[in-house]
Amino acid sequence: MTSHKAIVSGINGRYGLALFELAKSSQALEAVESDLIKLKASLSESADLNDLVSSPLYSRSQQQGAVAKLADVGGAHDLTAKFLGTLAMNRRLAHLPGIIKAFEALTSHDRGEMNAEVVSASQLTTDQLDELKKKLKSAIGQDVSIDASVDESLLGGLKVKVGSRMVDSSVKTKLDNLRVAMKGVQ
Repeated sequence: MTSHKAIVSGINGRYGLALFELAKSSQALEAVESDLIKLKASLSESADLNDLVSSPLYSRSQQQGAVAKLADVGGAHDLTAKFLGTLAMNRRLAHLPGIIKAFEALTSHDRGEMNAEVVSASQLTTDQLDELKKKLKSAIGQDVSIDASVDESLLGGLKVKVGSRMVDSSVKTKLDNLRVAMKGVQ
């Protein structure tokens, strides 16, 4: 089995791996994972939260106070709250989205799953995600966890990346390819 260190890299990977190992050793993996899922959703929905984690204009103490309050209000596990405080103290909150992604890759690997990044033109329903998981599992031969995001510029279709493989069936890409082909015909 591949070492966890080989799955992630860089600063996001180091912090994600540290959190993963702490959560696993303290048997809080599910709680921390749940906290990070909520935090990821909050980051995608709140411009103010994004500003807080990414702006260097906030002091360490302002960021530490804000993430402590966020963890408290959200009912976050103690380990998650301490980790967020450490990120704020070390001025690493801007890396939070990448750290969450690294943590997700590590938890997926730990469960024996492949991680798939799926980009669609509109939000996929639970049924659509379940069907996509089944199709990916039959194509890859192992369970798949899906990291779904929305890019309205795709117009329709999907972009799916699993490991180093990428399938782009978006309408935008098809139109771009048609545009390139039509230029050659003139």
